[in-house]
Formats: sequence, C-alpha cells, structure tokens
Amino acid sequence: MRAMVLDRVGTPLRPAWVPIPDVAPGQVLLRVRACAVCRTDLHVVDGDLPDPKLPLILGHEIVGEVVSCQGRGGRFRPGARVGVPWLGWTCGHCRYCLSERENLCGEARFTGYQLDGGYAEYVVADERFCLDLPDGHADADLAPLLCAGLIGYRTLLAAGDAERLGLYGFGAAAHLIAQVARHEGRKVFAFVRPGDTRAEAFARSLGAVWAGPSTALPPEELDAALIFAPAGELVPAALRAVARGGTVVCGGIHMSAIPSFPYELLWGERVLRSVANLTRRDGEAFLALCSKVPLRTEIVPYPLAEAAIALADLRAGHLTGAAVLTVASDAPA
Repeated sequence: MRAMVLDRVGTPLRPAWVPIPDVAPGQVLLRVRACAVCRTDLHVVDGDLPDPKLPLILGHEIVGEVVSCQGRGGRFRPGARVGVPWLGWTCGHCRYCLSERENLCGEARFTGYQLDGGYAEYVVADERFCLDLPDGHADADLAPLLCAGLIGYRTLLAAGDAERLGLYGFGAAAHLIAQVARHEGRKVFAFVRPGDTRAEAFARSLGAVWAGPSTALPPEELDAALIFAPAGELVPAALRAVARGGTVVCGGIHMSAIPSFPYELLWGERVLRSVANLTRRDGEAFLALCSKVPLRTEIVPYPLAEAAIALADLRAGHLTGAAVLTVASDAPA
C-alpha cells in the first residue's frame, strides 16, 4: 500500500510502498477513505511529543471502510464505515479506566503516534476504539470531527454552561465548536492571529458576535475561554478576558511555555484547567450531537502524496478550517 512515512523526528515525510498491515484478534482492517491533518501531527513531527513509534505513519482523524476483522461476533462487518480517533487503546483495568477516565490511562496508546495511523491506504485499529459514524455526511467532512470536533467538544464541556464564550485560535476545532455553541444559544467571541482578517471574517460567517486579534480584549467580559492555539502566552490573555468565576480551558495536547502572570489574573475564583485526549463516551456523544446540529465543515482537500504540503500549510497558518487527505484506494486488500 502507499503510505507517507516519518522515519525520524524533524525530517520530511517519505512516500513509500509498505505491506498492508496484518489484523490481530480484536482488530479491524480498514481501507482509509479520508484522514484529516491535525496540529498534533506537527507536534509529533517536530518532537514536541516524546518517543513516537518510528518509523511511523501519522494520522488520527480517520474515516475508513471495514475490509476484514479477526474473530467472530465483532462490532463491525465488512463494508461498514467507521471512524478511528486519537485514543487507540487503553489497559482497561487501571483506576482511570475503571472510573470512566480512560483518557488519563497511563498505558494508553494513540493513533498516529504510538500506533500507525491514516496517512496510508490501509490501517488496522482496535475495534473497541472505533466509532460508528452518522449517515448523510461525506467522508472528508467527517474526518475533522474525529479529533478537532471531539477534543473541541470535550473542551466545551469543561467550560460548563458559559453564555459568553471566547475561542482562541480559530482553526479546525474552533470552527466546529463555534457552531455547536451557537446552536446552544451561546455568544461566541473569536480571537485570531493579529492581522488575520480572513479568519475574522470566517468566524463571523459562523455566527461569532465579535472577532478580533488575540492581543485584544473583547467588548464584553467572557464567562469562559477555550484555547486551541498552542501558544502559552494566550493563557494570561484569556484570564484577563474572563469575568470573576470564569474558566479558561487549554484544549491542546501541547503548548509552549506559559509566561508568569500576576495572581490577580487568577484571583476572583477564576479557573485554569486543561483537557487531555478523549474518551469513547465523548466520541459517541459528539457524533450523536452531529446528527442534530447542522455543522458546516470547512475543509481543504489534499491527495495522500501531498501530506507534507498539507502539514506545511497548517504550520504557516494558510488554512481556513481543516486540511483533509483524500486517500480512498481501489487496490485490493
């Protein structure tokens, strides 16, 4: 099969022909139909996340068609369309797994990081961690939901019932969660890179009542702020923008160093917290919600062979919405 392979951290992806992976008991073999490109992929390439499996096939927002599975009585049958997210395996018996916090499992393994992912024509996945996908959506539109949507949804849940919601970094996750928040009747304030008027206009088109640079204060105090950009300097900026009792949630898996800030920014019962990974329950709940909310997924398609170009465009901030590799292969399994 064709694949884009990372041989060493800090090097470009290499196009390669590699064997179609074998299927172990409890796994499914999927023909990849689409795989979205996530900022976490950049963090893996850049070495911000330690000790990736090498050589590695990136990609953890996978829409695939079941080709085969090992054993009888499994969840899926050949031909089913399923999603593969970041969380690819957990131990199932630690204190976190047993308390519905499998996202914090110390033995967890992640797709496109410790497990080969979807920058390829085929992928194997643990069927327990695959997600049923709603009908009525194109493959490329569904792919960003499997990380940008899921982690954005978990980040939104951490903000509680905040009415005035700030979104810092208006990319793949924010553009989806802005629509969910508007559907729920919240007011959305979008913060973008200074000077990025295109992103400001995009945020307004999705219902933001205000859009401006991340260095500015919004016209109203916020009840909560969600940070999706991996920039630590946004933490004190968001704390300045939230009202007393407000919450700032860091939604990324990696962030640059947070600069020191005066205690008065946190005082007043403000809350600063992070979210980590996702659970299968998050996936099921969010995808069920997507059947009710008319989400507009803004995508920029790339062929598999241009995965490195998609990553470069993401790094440079050239994308509005999410990059998606259109991978579907006619090669026999």
